[in-house]
Amino acid sequence: MLDNKRVLAVIAARGGSKGLPGKNLAEAGGKPVIACSIESAKQSRYIDRLILSSDDSDIIGVAESWGCEAPFVRPKELAGDTARIEDALIHALDALDEEYDYLVLLQATSPLRAAEDIDSCLELCRTTGAPACVSVTRPEKSPYWMYRIGEDGRMQRLLEDGAEHSRRQDLPAIYAVNGAVYVAEVPWFRDYRGFVGAETRAHVMPAERSVDIDERRDLLLLRALLGET
Repeated sequence: MLDNKRVLAVIAARGGSKGLPGKNLAEAGGKPVIACSIESAKQSRYIDRLILSSDDSDIIGVAESWGCEAPFVRPKELAGDTARIEDALIHALDALDEEYDYLVLLQATSPLRAAEDIDSCLELCRTTGAPACVSVTRPEKSPYWMYRIGEDGRMQRLLEDGAEHSRRQDLPAIYAVNGAVYVAEVPWFRDYRGFVGAETRAHVMPAERSVDIDERRDLLLLRALLGET
């Protein structure tokens, strides 16, 4: 609970994955990937209830064995490749008997977030009065050094106003949403159906906690960071 406001955390983990099948249950550090999100959520000072939103019976079974509640099965129409996670979260809110003030989305594919990252996002909402907060990180490559390739094969700068910068340390600070933590006031989320708006605040996370498991190389990186060979 945060200032007498109830906090619901939803771990999102659908079964279908084309990039890396079974990624939510892949082993890393001696446990399934999804278990890392469950553990960090349970260590949060503010989360009142933790639930899973999944369409996959295997994921549900593993999550429950690690102490995560699974009060429903996500409908198939909300779990396909084109389904929006925001719609799945509205479904989760509507499926519960209790009302909550804050919604926290924890994607299972971001296993290295810490409880402090979750709590910092919630605290930023409290201290700034913002309706939402998301976690971000500095990208490895700045978009000021990125190019498009025209139909004639010529390179075109993605951002022209960065042409004068030749050194990394001279580039403007750029951040990318890392997918680890999303927080929003429930009424605002229901109206906006998203997390990133004009009033959204950012919680900066280091690159080493911002691994997002989408492909096999991401899983190999995770295992390396956890000390596996």
